[in-house]
Amino acid sequence: MQSTIVMVNLFGAVALLLFGLSLVKDGVTRAFGARLRAALARGTNGPFRAFLTGLVATLGLQSSTATALMTASFVEKGLIRSQMAQIVLLGANVGTAMTAWIVALGIGWLSPLLILAGVATHRLSRSSARQGAGYALVGIGLMLLSLELLGAATEPMRQSQALGAFLGMLDNALPVAMIIAAGLAFASSSSLAVVMLVLSLSSAGVLSPVLTVALVLGANLGGAIPPVITTLGSPPAARRVTLGNLVVRGIGCLIALPAVGASADFLQSLPLPRQNLPVDVHLLFNLLLAMVAWPFAGLLARTMNRFFPDDEATETGPRYLDEAALDTPVMALSGATREVLRVGDLIEVMLMRASEAFSKNDVNELGDIENIERQVDLLQQEVKIFLSRLGRDGLNEEDGRRSIVIIDYAINLEHMGDIIEKGLCEQIAKKVRGGLRFSEDGYQELKGLFNLTIDNLRIAQTIFVTRNADLARHLIEVKVDVRHMEKRSAERHLERLRDGLLESLQTSSLHLDMLRDLKRINAHIASVAYPILEESGLLTESRLRPPG
Repeated sequence: MQSTIVMVNLFGAVALLLFGLSLVKDGVTRAFGARLRAALARGTNGPFRAFLTGLVATLGLQSSTATALMTASFVEKGLIRSQMAQIVLLGANVGTAMTAWIVALGIGWLSPLLILAGVATHRLSRSSARQGAGYALVGIGLMLLSLELLGAATEPMRQSQALGAFLGMLDNALPVAMIIAAGLAFASSSSLAVVMLVLSLSSAGVLSPVLTVALVLGANLGGAIPPVITTLGSPPAARRVTLGNLVVRGIGCLIALPAVGASADFLQSLPLPRQNLPVDVHLLFNLLLAMVAWPFAGLLARTMNRFFPDDEATETGPRYLDEAALDTPVMALSGATREVLRVGDLIEVMLMRASEAFSKNDVNELGDIENIERQVDLLQQEVKIFLSRLGRDGLNEEDGRRSIVIIDYAINLEHMGDIIEKGLCEQIAKKVRGGLRFSEDGYQELKGLFNLTIDNLRIAQTIFVTRNADLARHLIEVKVDVRHMEKRSAERHLERLRDGLLESLQTSSLHLDMLRDLKRINAHIASVAYPILEESGLLTESRLRPPG
């Protein structure tokens, strides 16, 4: 009976830790998700920035798996090079190790305060961003609380003869111990949770130093498996990223395993708290792994490309419009939704390429825009035809509304593609080929509006799937901000013209045209929010103020 209570307490503490991690991830995603995604997409111009971006993103999301999946999706879209993606994941590995080290600092007394602050922030805030921050604070508090509970749950294990015998066997079978820890990390989709469990067992005096190191290595190996499983159905570009990270961690573990005895002795000789050996090993392993693997990131990317080459013919037609699904409206609408999300991803690629061309003054970044725009036109046309055929058989009211929303969003995305190709790209090409330069203020204004537009598109994609009224309201509010930004930028540009600033004189028409086009794109992006606000009763038919 006593052993049953101990196991229930142990698994309950682990479950609380995983729940806290999920709250932190969801909260940070809600509060800063668009910014994190934008920073991850933009922060890979150099190896150091890529490493730092992966580290910071993982510290925020509390999940190297989430960082790996976002990075893989950006590589798939051509926004991040494979070599830089591998360095991002090295930073992500260090980020999750730093999280474990911070949590083990003995700051459990902060748990009640963080939970109280998080609940108050969530309850008293109306904005989705602040509510997300409240979720994240509660999650951090629960993580610290779970560590206290883990310590209490593992304390009775010191007297368990059966556990002592089992761990004694593992002391003589370190590869088996590493595999067990890898399996636990894979099952929980969290290397951090397993490291925290090992920390609690080690602090209770149950584990030997050598076994502790082997279990931490296994947690690192198992933590790299979930992203690989998730991307199995993705294009080769995405699979190469996650598989490359698994290869790096696997090789690192194979090299480190024979030296676990020497490693444990060395770490114990350092002036560090012995009870924190698991998190110290976790951090040191990932730092050394990053230092060793960093110079070989290019070789790894080329090797993975050789084993997992791109498809000979790039798929340009629809992927999710299944003719057999027309007999089941729910399935047909689901397929059409996925197809339109794919169109939105293509528009994001076009915006990112245009933004890079604008920043780097390089027309080569615009090379694929025309082909991508043709694919956008094809897909939105296929979606319209598919849903029109679905409508012939009759739909209920709810499915009919959803069908119209999908078609409207597809049309708006197609309009965005036209504006990017025929407007922004031509203006950027004119700037580059004419050797023109914007004033520093003008450049920063346009670059800021570019970044905001990309963030808004990502929010719109989320709204299209989740139909979240809070996010929809936020997007409409941002649309107003965009209108004000466009107006202020145009006014400041005219002021620079009156001051006779040469750069502004040379780029006057380009500046105003790009402002106009980015504003138009944002108007199309915001269109996804209106049906949701109308259904929620948060939008009136006219924005005109009543007379008097």
